[in-house]
Amino acid sequence: MGETVSTTINILGTDYNFTESKEELDSRLENCDGYHDGYAKIICVNNDYNENHSSAIRNFPEFRNSVKRHEIIHAFLHESGLTKYKEDELIVEWLAIQFPKMLSAFQKVDCV
Repeated sequence: MGETVSTTINILGTDYNFTESKEELDSRLENCDGYHDGYAKIICVNNDYNENHSSAIRNFPEFRNSVKRHEIIHAFLHESGLTKYKEDELIVEWLAIQFPKMLSAFQKVDCV
């Protein structure tokens, strides 16, 4: 992968620039999988992993999706005014991991 991909997503009525990039193009990605900047309205996910990092992850596509969900959840909490919780990595990570299961349950009983 490695190229920069960018799109606009709406988070509770606010447009965010959602970007997939690499460390060489965005120094904030150095040693991290992604970041959220609620004041600049930016979500960025690292799409350029070295061989050592990606080989340690057995289901790399699911990992990348989880990182995307994680950073988007930070934005939802920021836009909700939940300042205390937007920095709580435990809550954010729990939601990012559990969201697909929650969505499946909601869809099963047609309440989406």
